[in-house]
Amino acid sequence: MKKLLLTAILLIPFLNVNPQGIGELAPEKKPEVFPDNAFGIDIMFSEGGIGFGTFYRRQIAQNLTAFGDLSISEAKDEREFEYVDFFGQTYTLGKKNRVFLLPLNFGLQYRLFENIIYDNLRPYINLGLGPSMVFTTPYDQEFFDAFGEAKAKYALGGYVGLGANFGLDKSSLVGINFRYYLIHFFDEGVESLEGRFRNNLGGFFLTINLGIMY
Repeated sequence: MKKLLLTAILLIPFLNVNPQGIGELAPEKKPEVFPDNAFGIDIMFSEGGIGFGTFYRRQIAQNLTAFGDLSISEAKDEREFEYVDFFGQTYTLGKKNRVFLLPLNFGLQYRLFENIIYDNLRPYINLGLGPSMVFTTPYDQEFFDAFGEAKAKYALGGYVGLGANFGLDKSSLVGINFRYYLIHFFDEGVESLEGRFRNNLGGFFLTINLGIMY
C-alpha cells in the first residue's frame, strides 16, 4: 500500500496537473466538449508487481461514461517473502504456484465537480464488474516454460476506483486511477503457497491510463 502511494506521488508531477479555478474562485467558463470515445492502455502497479491492460470508454451522458477493460497482472499472497541467494537469484519459500489475474470488467464512470474544477483536471469515480480468469503456473519451473503447464479457473470479480483525467488535449487521454479489486471463487480457490488455498484475490492497484479520444 505504501509503495502504491509513493508511486502516485512521484507520477502526478509528470501528468500536467493544473487544477485552477476551484470553488467560488473559479470564473464563469464554457464547458469543454471532449470526444465521446476513448481507447488505450493501462499500466498497473500493485504489491504483486506491474500489470498491463486495455480499455474502451463511451460517454453516454454529460457526466456518465460506460467502459470495458481487460488486464493481466500477477497476484501474490501476503505471506510470501522473497529471499535473495548468494548468486543474486530471488526465491520464495513455500511457494507452489505463480498466480495471474485476467479480469474482464464492464462498468460506469461518473465525473465529479464538473462546475467547480477546470476541465484540465477531471476527477471521477468508477465501478466495474465482470468475469475473471485466473491461471496458475508451477513455481519450480522457469517462468516462461511453466506456461506449458498452466491451469485456468474462473471467478466473479470487480473493482471500485477513484481517478482523474488530465489536460485539455481532445485527441489524447492521460489519467490516473486508484482501484480496489476483488475476485471471488465459489470453491476453495487457488493454491499459491503450499497447502494454502485462497478464494478471494485482488487488492489495491494504481493504474496509469494512456490513450486516444475520437
